[in-house]
Amino acid sequence: MKTWGIRPLSIIAVICMGLLTGCLFEGEQSLEEMDGPPEEEAENTEVINDEGVEEEGEEIEEESEEEASSTVERELYLQDSNGMIAPQTLELPASETVAAQALEYLVKDGPVTELLPSGFQAVLPAGTQILGVNLKDDGTMIVDVSPEFEEYEAEQEEKILQAMTYTLTQFDGVERIKLWINGHEQETMPVSGTPISEGVSRSDGINIQESAVNDIVNSEPVTVYYPSQQDGQEAYHVPVTTRVASGDDLYTSVIQTLLSGPELGTSLLQPFNEGAEVKEAQLNDGVLEVSFNEAMLTGEETKALSEEALTSLVMSLTNMEDVESVQVKVEGVEEVLNEAGEVISEPVTLNDVTDVKGL
Repeated sequence: MKTWGIRPLSIIAVICMGLLTGCLFEGEQSLEEMDGPPEEEAENTEVINDEGVEEEGEEIEEESEEEASSTVERELYLQDSNGMIAPQTLELPASETVAAQALEYLVKDGPVTELLPSGFQAVLPAGTQILGVNLKDDGTMIVDVSPEFEEYEAEQEEKILQAMTYTLTQFDGVERIKLWINGHEQETMPVSGTPISEGVSRSDGINIQESAVNDIVNSEPVTVYYPSQQDGQEAYHVPVTTRVASGDDLYTSVIQTLLSGPELGTSLLQPFNEGAEVKEAQLNDGVLEVSFNEAMLTGEETKALSEEALTSLVMSLTNMEDVESVQVKVEGVEEVLNEAGEVISEPVTLNDVTDVKGL
């Protein structure tokens, strides 16, 4: 009789323990679901690591060089003393959440403060927290920020969008960004009401410059790079979006825009000699072969292509679809030299003219 009396109590204890365990697991699942934007809006949550885009949960067989080091070079888009948004390469702590980290280093008075080059500043309002970043299958990255993000001046709205967009779209698989504030999707920016419901991409431009081309229908936006300098520091290149006439000779149109120089009244410099002309531009298997007249070269005794001119050309042209490198030729010159007196015998890539690594 005593044996039968114990069994109901044991059964009740087991049932209670099972219910309690179920409650604990349910609580853990809820915390996971709250990490980032709501699940229904982030259908295929992916994370970006130093190898590009990777589905969450996929194992990495080999540790990358960046993960093995304590710091890694990252390209951040910051505001210079002239009010223009420009890329700067900074050493950041190695991180698995590189997209979120890049945004955190765009926040004023944040971790970027001690790393800022002279004359540069971050653009996101002080106190802004990055609540989540989720990449969807269509290349849209949802960025969820805290309400402190709304505390900015109206004239900073476009600069904030440009800095965020260009910083995040450097990573493989990210085509555009969409903004959420405290878990709520935004149709417009909170201060001046810039429409953002379709997302923002590089095609929306950066440091937009007026163009001599007024025909919107028969023209298209392009982004070119001009050198700039401030406080006697080393020159850096600033991206500028303008419009050129559409047509089969788009490469020549972009080069001619570069040769014409930046808009007057800006801090941007003209790296090309007066009288420099583009003669021909032809794309072959990713290599854009560009031919100029001799006025492209500088120097009295030894004629050479200036470093700033070469960098502007390569950064601008490799920014175009299908262009992987640029081969510079000059009419009447057998071997084109750089400022160091070295022959430019091979096509020049973006990595050859910049210090950016690990993108």
